Amino acid sequence: MPLYLTRFSYTPETWGRLIGNPEDRGKAAQSYVESVGGKLHGFWYAFGRHDGYTLWEAPDNVSMAAVALAITGGRALSSLETTVLLTVDETMDALRKAEEIQYRAPGA
Repeated sequence: MPLYLTRFSYTPETWGRLIGNPEDRGKAAQSYVESVGGKLHGFWYAFGRHDGYTLWEAPDNVSMAAVALAITGGRALSSLETTVLLTVDETMDALRKAEEIQYRAPGA
């Protein structure tokens, strides 16, 4: 199954609710991805541009998109970015296929 890395940030209101009622949001994230047949591999909070990171496994892009849309629709986040991760083997396959493409630079 494909792996997905997400970077997210909470709204100030969400941080306020979590301060008033601390809860392990990793458990919630796990239930969301499991509902589409996936798995949560990790949930981390961080300093910096994003408040947290998750590593998910999902059956396909549509399933992961559904999870991301459901989470975003909850309005607890100010941002959510998802990156599809490729294995080394997938990247090697892509490199071999790229060699077959006859690319032409703009204006060439």
